[in-house]
Amino acid sequence: TSLDELPQLFNILKGEMAVIGPRPSLPNQTDLNALRDNNGASRIRPGLTGWAQINGRDELEIEVKAGLDGDYVKHMSFLFDCKCFFGTITSVMKSDGIVEGGTGELHKEERSL
Repeated sequence: TSLDELPQLFNILKGEMAVIGPRPSLPNQTDLNALRDNNGASRIRPGLTGWAQINGRDELEIEVKAGLDGDYVKHMSFLFDCKCFFGTITSVMKSDGIVEGGTGELHKEERSL
């Protein structure tokens, strides 16, 4: 249900986060952070949801997730934010892309077949 994200609404109200943008990463995710630095995604405020979240969430490999974050930065606009917002509602309702504790599970499964 993604209810664990609700406390981040306070971060949005404080101006530390946006509603739409690349999801915050952990400091120990050096590979993701480096890729985001390269594509400009680390220069904007992190968001509660974003382009990568409606295109795979936890199933995405780090490189794909960072690429989608970079695509978001390149195409940022009100309409693109609306697409991400409504896509998030659909993804949450369907529980799309949720892999407990994992990243990159989608392509790992494909390679093992």
